[in-house]
Amino acid sequence: MITESIDGVRLSTKANVYFDGKCVSHSYQLADGTKQSVGVVLAATLTFGTAAAEIMECVAGACEYKLDGSDAWQKSGPGEKFSVPANSKFDIRVAEAYHYICHYA
Repeated sequence: MITESIDGVRLSTKANVYFDGKCVSHSYQLADGTKQSVGVVLAATLTFGTAAAEIMECVAGACEYKLDGSDAWQKSGPGEKFSVPANSKFDIRVAEAYHYICHYA
């Protein structure tokens, strides 16, 4: 199932812009205090670092990702998720716009 809308959130209107605009997201908080972000990665190969554990949920487009310590690229498309451990990093390779929700642990 693909998440199409998120109700009852407190949204930060200031965008988080990374890698010279190749990734843009907005942070928000759910009513229960859970923090997430929603954004898009444009065509690029990028490396992200994590402080908290993350679950990346694809809502449109597609990507390939490689977790820290792995040589294997995995695919993620609409409705799919992948998990990234805390205090880690991952590579993401995008050929078309990858729209995502990032769930922080």
